[in-house]
Order: sequence, then structure tokens, then C-alpha cells
Amino acid sequence: MSIKAFELVPVLERDLLIGDKTWMTIDCIECCGKNLYVGTSDCFIYHFLLEEKVSSSGRLVFTPVKQLHMYLGLKKAVNELKAASALNRLLVLCDNTVTLLHMINLEPIPSGAKIKGVIAFAVNENPVTGDPFCVEVCTISLKRKTVQIYTVHEDCVQLLKEVSAPEQPVAIAVDGYFLCLAMSTQYIILCYNTGVSQDLFPFNSEEKQPIVKRIGREEFLLAGPGALGMFVTAAGISQRAPVHWSENVIGAAVCFPYVVALDEEFVTVHSMLDQQQKQTIPFRDGHILQDFEGKLILATSKEIHILLPLPLERQIQDLLASHRIEEALVLAKAARRNIPKDKFQVMYRRILQQAGFIQFGQLQFLEAKELFRNGQLDVRELMSLYPLLLPSTSTFIRSHPPLHEYADLNQLMQGDQEKIKKCKRFLMSYLNEIRSTEVANGYKAEIDTALLKLYAEDNHDSLLDLLVSENSCLLVDSVSWLEKYEKYFALGLLYHYNGQNEAALQLWVKIVDGELQDTTRSDLFDYIVDFLSFCSNHELVWKYADWALQRNEEVGVRIFTRRPVDENQTISMNPDDIVNYLHKYKKAIVVYLEHFVFERKIQKEKYHTHLAILYLDKVLELHSQGGYVSEELSSARCTLKNLLQHSNLYRVHLLLGKIQETDLYMERAILHGKLEEHEKALEILVHKLKDFQAAEDYCLWNSNGEDPLRRQKLFHMLLTLYLHPDDTSDELVMAGVDLLNKHAIHFDAIRVLQLIPEEWSLQLLSPFLTKAMRRSFHSKCTAELSSNLAKSENLIFKHTKVKSRGNSIKLSDKKICQVCCSFFTEPMFVRYPDGSLVHIHCATKPHSLPATDQNFASHKNQS
Repeated sequence: MSIKAFELVPVLERDLLIGDKTWMTIDCIECCGKNLYVGTSDCFIYHFLLEEKVSSSGRLVFTPVKQLHMYLGLKKAVNELKAASALNRLLVLCDNTVTLLHMINLEPIPSGAKIKGVIAFAVNENPVTGDPFCVEVCTISLKRKTVQIYTVHEDCVQLLKEVSAPEQPVAIAVDGYFLCLAMSTQYIILCYNTGVSQDLFPFNSEEKQPIVKRIGREEFLLAGPGALGMFVTAAGISQRAPVHWSENVIGAAVCFPYVVALDEEFVTVHSMLDQQQKQTIPFRDGHILQDFEGKLILATSKEIHILLPLPLERQIQDLLASHRIEEALVLAKAARRNIPKDKFQVMYRRILQQAGFIQFGQLQFLEAKELFRNGQLDVRELMSLYPLLLPSTSTFIRSHPPLHEYADLNQLMQGDQEKIKKCKRFLMSYLNEIRSTEVANGYKAEIDTALLKLYAEDNHDSLLDLLVSENSCLLVDSVSWLEKYEKYFALGLLYHYNGQNEAALQLWVKIVDGELQDTTRSDLFDYIVDFLSFCSNHELVWKYADWALQRNEEVGVRIFTRRPVDENQTISMNPDDIVNYLHKYKKAIVVYLEHFVFERKIQKEKYHTHLAILYLDKVLELHSQGGYVSEELSSARCTLKNLLQHSNLYRVHLLLGKIQETDLYMERAILHGKLEEHEKALEILVHKLKDFQAAEDYCLWNSNGEDPLRRQKLFHMLLTLYLHPDDTSDELVMAGVDLLNKHAIHFDAIRVLQLIPEEWSLQLLSPFLTKAMRRSFHSKCTAELSSNLAKSENLIFKHTKVKSRGNSIKLSDKKICQVCCSFFTEPMFVRYPDGSLVHIHCATKPHSLPATDQNFASHKNQS
């Protein structure tokens, strides 16, 4: 694909150089700084100064000013010119002789130093001698297959070395010790320091003109077979892909990143980066193309032109304008070597941003996102394309010069709503990714506000996630936008995040009451209750608690039951205040007290009593309505009994007084039990309720976790009631028999035998007697086993004591007291069962004994 990389600018026209000498032609040129030298076919050398100016149209123009000309007097063409500015000398090849002239006056040097028998020569631009006051020149010998290396000084020439070539060279280029030679049949690389040569590829000098150009350190450009421009290193390898130029190339040069080739009709420009032909410039009759310090000079036989490279930035912008993004980026990367680092980074970031907007305009969102990220795009540039997306308080101004040519999204997408929707979804994704990265630094408010607007417009689920997390949404812009799209619940979250809890609650209450329409949450009432349960503003809680309780007492009371307990009392509320407040809500007060008593297990008499009274009042209310056997009454009585049985904190006498004259016999029995009035309780259960199973259960739960004797006492009380001589009904007798047979282990068998009537048969009491005998026998065996174990332990202890006294005691200087660590200087000592010895005065102090239970016991026995 084409690009305008160079511009052809005339430098020296026919009239100024040739005039009326129609026979004269340009054979060679040299340019050094502003000095332009022209060698002609009639042995003249012309010297011009090139003045550069910028025209009114902004183009660069060259004005040549002729200085002088010199006739060499040989009637031969000037074959080659090379300037050595360090020596102020001009090397001229004419008639196979290299002559040294003064650069300014073109006069021969006084010494007349020359190099004879030369076909062609090249100046070593990477000299190896290290002498700044000489120039290294390599020449091709006329008659021998040799190359000579000279050092040229101001007034003399010195031969350094001569190396042989396999064939007669016809063209040469040099870099350091390496010579790149074109032979008649092939190209070679020759190291004149070691004499080692390496064949490259074949070449036929009879068919076309050889091209050998040094293009960099140890790298050369050659005209290869098959119309290829080959890059070759001094090592004989190619590190770049070749470029394909025309068959009739007669000259080539490199102006990075381009290779310029000249044939009879055109100048072609090829990229070294992708090897594609980028530009073609018509240029007829050209026969010279040379690179002089970055200037590409073209010459016909009569005129001279400069091929002026356009700035890389302009070329890149042209590529971007043609939407050739990949080429633009490749060229931009290549420009790194020619531009200072800081300037390049700024330029490259801008190019990436421009490329990103091109991809964005083509809906290539993945590519655009990557370019925006790498180019560190100010995200507001992208946001400014979306109408009304930037906050009203934003002072952002688009980059100048602009990064794109789009006014806004509507103009870019030409009103296509489907494409606009895709662009908005891309922006949502991109903003969400960068909002927590360094790219968002300084623009957090703009990004979050834009996300809120996009989410609200698209009815996106992430709107709520944004608002419940840390965000920087601007309240002024966000409120109107959320109201526009009826996102009232989300607006409440925004108010809450900004500390305006009352405004949030007002919105949510209106939604629940149906004054505002918002279906975001179907459980909004529960959400408000939870919100109030964690609200630290107690005044706000009291304000909205009535609304919640009036709507639903069981749910509304969660405001208080779910309220966390904290030590700083910022969220917690005084329970007494809550209880007093909830008096008018019968269901809520019960739920709250149940929470205190059963869940938080608060051990305070007033709460337990209050809850018990509320339970009892409900039972009495239902009982008074005549629904004695109704399910609701049964459930209420069950709840009351559960509390009466398991709590020990309520005021028993108060409750007993309230039900004393009622037929709530089970509740009365439980209360008598709490007062340790078990006989009254059992009498109610047996004689009033005639519920024998309840009487058994009473004995069990009243003695649960207590001394076994307490349970035995309660069962004996119950049995006495069953067998009372004043009431000998068969029902009670059978209940007594069942009690004995079922709970035999809880009775004292002797007392039972004394109590039961003599007329009861053995068969009637056989289960009881069997269990009683087993229990008695088991108790006897257990007691005997315990006694024998104790005797055995005592015998073992006595044996150990006697054994320790029977051993002989030998004292020496090595024996020390185990307590005071002194040697035994006195015969008074005590020996313990473990073999340790202590002084008698140490043994009289129990705290001084060795810290073992055995020693301590032994000491007590000895004492």
C-alpha cells in the first residue's frame, strides 16, 4: 500500500550547471555539509553551496550558489568524488588515479600525493586505526586482483595493507576490517585483517550493474539475484528480509526505515519493516543515487535533485488518516531510533490513542481497549463522545490537536441506535475495568458518575453493586439521572452512601407505600427493616419504627431484635426504652421479649415475668372466648408451659395469683412446683386433671439434673397419692402399679413394701420386684468391688514402705541431701521410698521435701 515518504526537490538545474555545453554530462557527485561537488564528463569539478530555505507554502527549497570550478586537464571523465572534511580534502578518482584536492579552492596539495592504478575506492566510515587526523581508503587495483588499504593524511598517502581477491573486484564497500566486494561472478565478504573470505551469492556483472552499499555497522546492501535487494552482515548472514525491486536497478540507498532504488524510469521506495513497496516517483534518465549524511541525492546527466524524506510523524498521520493502523504502529516503533526518548514516548502514546479511536469507530472494541490502555488515554476523551455523560461540573477540554474527527457518538454512528448501544456497553466494560487502576487517578468522580448514568440507562444489575461499594459518584448529576430512569431504590443507596439516610428512607418508604414505582427489590420492606436495625441514628429509628410496626409487627420488630450489641452503644438501644415503646404492639412486644429471653438468654426477672404475663394473658383471653380445645389455645398454653418449666426467673406468686381461680391446672401445678409445693402440684395433676402421665412427667422434669434422692422423693409422693386410704379407686391403684413397674429403679423397695396393701398379688408386682432385686444385688456387688480395690491399694502401699526400710544405707562424700544439696556431715537423715536421702531438719519441713506425691505421703506416714 502506498504512502508518501519522500518528496523530490530540484537542486541544480540544467541552465545553472551546463549552460550551453550540451556535450557535458554529470558523472559523479559529492555532498558534505552545505558543499556540493559535481564531477563532469569533460574533467571539470564544480563546487556549489546549498542554502536551505522554507518557502511560504511550508516546503523546503534549496538554492545553489556556485563557488568555483576546476579543470583537471586530463580530458577524462571524473569517476568518483569523496570529501574528507576532517582533513579539508577532496579525493578525486580520474583516469584511474586518486588525487587529493583542497576542499575550498580545489587546488592540488603541494606534496602531489596520489594513488595510481585504481578502478574504484571507498572511504572506511568505521576506521580501525583510531587516528583522527587521517582517513582510511580502500581501493581496487586496476591490473591485479587485489585491494589496497591506505591511510590518507593532509599531504601524504600511506599503504597499510594489500589483500588478494579470488577474482577481479568491480565494486567495493568497507566497514572496519570487512570488505564487501562485487566480483564479476559473485559477491564476497573479505576480512583484510585475517584474510578470511566468505562467498555470499552469485552475481553476473555482464548482465547488470553491481550495487554494494554500506548501510550500517557491519551491514551491507547488495543487488542480489531475482531482482532482490539483499541485506548482508559482515558475518555473511542476513538479519532482514530482502526487498523486491525492479530488474533494472542501477542505484540504491537506505534512509531508515526505507530502501530507495533507482532504475531508468522510476524511484521506488520499499519499507525495511514489512518489505512492501510504499512509493513510486517517476524519474527518467536517472543514473546516480547516493546517500550523503542522510540526504538522498538523485542525478540525471544534466540535473541534480534531492529526495527529501517527509517527517515520520507526518507519514504516520497519513497512515492513520487512511486507517492503516498496523502500518502506522510499525512505522512509529521504527521511529524510536531517530527521536529522543521523551519525545518519542509522548508521540507514541498519542499515536496509540489515535489508533484506538479509529478502532473504536469501526466497533473493534477489544483492539480499541488495548490501544487506549497502552496509550494511557485520558478516559475523559472517550467519555466526551457520549452526550451528557461527563459531569456538569467537569472542566475537561478535548486534546488539541484532536485525537479524532468525531463530534459525538451520534455523528460517529450516524444515528444507528444498535451501534450506539454497543458503544455504550463497551464504555461500561472499559470504565469498570479501569476504575480501580492508576488510569483512573484524578478522574474517579467522572468515571463513577459516568458508570452510574450508563447502568441506569441500560437497567444494568451492576448499578446496585456500584452504589453499595466505595464510589465517587457526584450527587448533583446522579440524582437527576436516577430520577429520570425511575431508579429510586438506587437513588436511596446513593443518598445513604453520602450520609443522607433520612432522604434514603423517605424514598424507600414511598416505594413501599406505592407513591413511587420501582420494582428493583420486591423485598424492599424487609430491606428497610434491616437498614433501620443497623442504623446508628436512634432518632431516625424511632421515627420510622412506627411505620414498620403498623405495616407488619412481626417483621417490623426486627428493627430491635436484629440490632447488634456493641460496647460503644452507637448502635445498641436501651432495652427498657424499647419495651416501653412496644407496649402498644401486642405481637411485637412478645417477639422482642422472646428474643431477649430465649435467643440472647438475658437473665433478668422483669423480662421473664413480663413475657410470662403476656403469654398468660393471651391464654386467658382465648380461654374466655370459649375456645378451650382450639388449636390456637393449645399452642398458646404449650408456649406458656415451656416458659414456666424452663425459666426460674419469673415471679411465681404473681402468676399463681392470676390463675388461682381458673381451671388451668397444668400451669398451676408447674407454678406450685417452682415453689417446692410438690404435694399440691401432684394433687392437682392426679385429682383435678386425672392426668397420670403428666404426673410422672412432672416428677421427671422437676428432678432433672438433681440429686437422685430428689427424684425418689417425688415418686414416693406420687405413689402415696395413688395409694391414699381415702381414695381406693381402681383407676388410682392401677396408676400406682404402673408407676412402680415402670420406674422401679427410682423407688426405695423397703418403703414401697411397707406402703402397698397386703392383698396385692406377687404377680402384680413381679416387674417391680425383679428390677428392685437386680438393683439391690448390683449395689451390693459394686460396694464389695470398691472395698476390695481399696484394700489392694493399701497393701501395695504398705509393701512399698516396708521394702524401702529394709535396704541398707551407705553414706559417702558423694551423697548429698536432695533438698538443701549439702553433703551428709551428720548421721541424722531420712530415706524416702524413692531412694532419696534428706537431712532430718529438711524432712521436718514439708515444703522442703522433693515435689512428689509419694514422698509427701511417705513423710506423713513416718511422722
